[in-house]
Amino acid sequence: MHSIKSLLIFIFILLIKGNCYSQELNSTIKDAKTKEAIPYVTVILSNKKGIITNEEGHFSLSIDNSTEKDSLFISCIGYESINKPILEFNDSIIYLAPKTIELNEVLVSNKNYTAKEIINLVKDSLNTNYSKTLTKKKLFFRESYHQNLDKTNYTFMKSTIKELNKNFLDNVLNNIPKKSSSYTEILCDLYGNYNKEEQKINTLKACRLYDKNSDLDISKLEEKFNDIIKKNVKPNSYFKIKSGIFGTKIDAKEMGLFEEAKKDSATIKKEIEKRKKQEELKKANFSLWKRKSIARLFEHLFFMNKTNLNIITKSNRYEFELKDFTFLGNAPVYILSFKPKRGADYKGILYVNADDFAIIRLDYENVKNLKSIKLLGISYQEHIARGKMIFSKNEENKYDLRFYEKETGSRSGIRRPLKIIEKNKIVKGKNKQNELYVKLDMAMTSINKYEIVVFDTEKITKTQFDNYKENNKIIPTHLNKYDPEFWKGYSIIEPNQAIKEFTAQE
Repeated sequence: MHSIKSLLIFIFILLIKGNCYSQELNSTIKDAKTKEAIPYVTVILSNKKGIITNEEGHFSLSIDNSTEKDSLFISCIGYESINKPILEFNDSIIYLAPKTIELNEVLVSNKNYTAKEIINLVKDSLNTNYSKTLTKKKLFFRESYHQNLDKTNYTFMKSTIKELNKNFLDNVLNNIPKKSSSYTEILCDLYGNYNKEEQKINTLKACRLYDKNSDLDISKLEEKFNDIIKKNVKPNSYFKIKSGIFGTKIDAKEMGLFEEAKKDSATIKKEIEKRKKQEELKKANFSLWKRKSIARLFEHLFFMNKTNLNIITKSNRYEFELKDFTFLGNAPVYILSFKPKRGADYKGILYVNADDFAIIRLDYENVKNLKSIKLLGISYQEHIARGKMIFSKNEENKYDLRFYEKETGSRSGIRRPLKIIEKNKIVKGKNKQNELYVKLDMAMTSINKYEIVVFDTEKITKTQFDNYKENNKIIPTHLNKYDPEFWKGYSIIEPNQAIKEFTAQE
């Protein structure tokens, strides 16, 4: 009787464990020595599906229909790999042990290659190492956009329109968000290769996380501004906008300031229909825009012809140094650093498979402004360009993209006078009717971040590609705040803490 009771308890525990692991595994991977999170670790469930940890080392893996026979394989360059049954992972933290090897103690081949020789071998193998065939890729794509108004100073000089006073302008600036963020996430099947001319998309699920209230506030200010102008500007007027030595003429009619206030029902109906069509067009084009965004990212993979990451294609402009030697699983890996020597733009780290000289990971960042313009009080700099690319070997011993992260940032500013002058040729007397004169001193920073995770890559024929017709009816779901339930049951790259904490203002 006691043995039967023990058996029932044991079965009950197994059932509880099985239920826990039948849906989702959430863990953070950390360094066993430093206890710090390890970003961009590959996590694969029995060679069926996988994920990569985010920059905080966290991952969430859907494990529906997994059995006690399924294993979890965890690998990262420079660490001991883990490969054990999924049921043994019952902690929220998984530790990886560092795997350090002295370069001078390892004999990889009959020849000890120099950094330059390794890069030449990488270059010679580019066309054979990376798969450019037609495939069907299941991927997750996240775009993050952040804008900061760093400076909104101005000096009020003059206004002949009573309502356009300093208080109104202060109100305008106070209502414009000083910081704004938005996120777009999409899960899709991408048909084709890395060339934008040969790509088709099938959107499976999408969402947008942003604050709609900020759009409404700006619209209200715009309406108020237009109302002030209508009441004070005379018919047949035009505006002369001067900033420094430059001037621009704008007809008031072009701004729509003197349209009839009363409109018949037919006109209103037409406007409603027009807006409805515009909204439908916007929805229809969502997937097209995402496909084009992905295509632009693919264009700059380091082995593509149009890439601006010319580290390999113009290797003579860089200085390479062999830093270390390690393993990714059982694969030997060279670790090389690079930096500019002839005015090139980037520095970073290359991880090169020592058996076939394929770059399996590339980390890069700019060392200078990629663009810098400063003219007559207007400035613009592209000051951030960094990212990483991770590749994995497929069944044909070629490499497919596994993970891609790219971050770009720009700063812009204006420090110059601005005059808006109303003029009128018909009104007798003075040609100049009204004037607003301020001196601006403003600056803004914008940062865009893109993340792509490729889960599965399936080879397809040209006929399959040609026969697939894009028919994307799915539109992004608007979220006011992060919803952990939205992607439940799907394998995605986990959002970082900033996304999880995002909430639109009430």
